[in-house]
Amino acid sequence: MNKERRHFTQEFKQEAVRLATTPGARVAVVAKDLGVYESTLRRWMHEQADLGSSAFPGHGNPAVTPEQAEINRLRRELEAARLERDILKKAVAFFAKDQK
Repeated sequence: MNKERRHFTQEFKQEAVRLATTPGARVAVVAKDLGVYESTLRRWMHEQADLGSSAFPGHGNPAVTPEQAEINRLRRELEAARLERDILKKAVAFFAKDQK
């Protein structure tokens, strides 16, 4: 059984949270009406409360602060530099062997 993961737009999530937080609305009923799990809707509600307008950035990625984005970029650069260094070490060893 290979179920594909469903994806919801930012607008859908925001509207679902708005409906669930309407006075008199029950989260379980709203979730059932929208066809999502109650736990999913509650998670969206917490994310909206914690992150506000930056909630639901898309593609299933959590909201990333500018500092975290910079750290991720630097990690990728460091990995590339390490790979280049390793290749150059092997090249030096190869050519040094031919000189003898």
